[in-house]
Amino acid sequence: MTGGPLIREWVSLRSKNSLGIAASAQFFSQARSLEDLRDALNWADAKDLKTLVLGGGSNLVFAGDFYGLVLQVSILGRRWHEVENDGATLELGAGESWHDCVLYAAKAGYRGIENLALIPGTVGAAPVQNIGAYGAELKDTLVDVTALDRATGKSITLSNEACDFSYRDSLFKRHPGRYVITSVRLRLSRSRPLQLDYRDLAEYFSDQDTDHLTPADVAQAVMAVRRRKLPDPSQLPNVGSFFKNPIISISDWQALQKRHPDIAGYPDDSVAKVAAAWLIDQCGWKGYRDDKVGVHNRQALVLVNHSDGNGQDILNLASRIRQDVQSRFGIELEMEPGIVGD
Repeated sequence: MTGGPLIREWVSLRSKNSLGIAASAQFFSQARSLEDLRDALNWADAKDLKTLVLGGGSNLVFAGDFYGLVLQVSILGRRWHEVENDGATLELGAGESWHDCVLYAAKAGYRGIENLALIPGTVGAAPVQNIGAYGAELKDTLVDVTALDRATGKSITLSNEACDFSYRDSLFKRHPGRYVITSVRLRLSRSRPLQLDYRDLAEYFSDQDTDHLTPADVAQAVMAVRRRKLPDPSQLPNVGSFFKNPIISISDWQALQKRHPDIAGYPDDSVAKVAAAWLIDQCGWKGYRDDKVGVHNRQALVLVNHSDGNGQDILNLASRIRQDVQSRFGIELEMEPGIVGD
């Protein structure tokens, strides 16, 4: 094409999704600035095309080719604001690697996101899922999100409260396609208590003096724990946890405990979060493999693409697992990744 945004046709998306699924975008563009973003979206709107905003592709299942425009947000930038004796605000471009930014903040001595190390994907995708791990969630430190509102064409800033975060959910997830995140701001601290209560971290540091740990130490511990349990997508394609931990009433939890005394979960006064990995493992799926796809042998939450599986192979496996869990425990598992393509 000449003039306007740089648009390519029939671009392979295999390298742009961590499941390594072979799919193609009818049209593809990369936005490195807000101007690029607007130009590409205007181009798609003028042609009445569907659009898919893509970050690192670490939370998507391509069920087929995408007919429309796939727009990869590659806006970079790291800036410190409001630096005080104890705290500072870190502004990050949506196209930055989330993990690299965690290490960047931890190396600078700032606490708050170190437990979220090694989560794949970009900064812009983090608020959509309200990413969380090892006792921490993005919402714990997020100040606000700047996004292009496609309904108005304006760049807006949404406060933490306006993002309406909940467990693996947000305003952005509930209104797919409306908001295109361009940057986020996080409030970090040098004195914030480190979160070491999560069982895996507590075990990791059980024989160490934790009084003088740095956020970089915690990030390294999280990376070690994750690497023991989770496969590297570059070596074994996956999207991390494929299912959410279901939340049930405390009465249902107590009833399940009577039938299954060893059930794994996290109850509080009114609800309980059940460990989806335990449910799947109890149904015998951990380590399952067919000729193309399977379930990881160390983490039952992770579905993997062993040998050129396609999106339907993954989704069929997920459906069988969900049916088994529903039949045995009466609990419906919800998938974490989004499903796109025909």
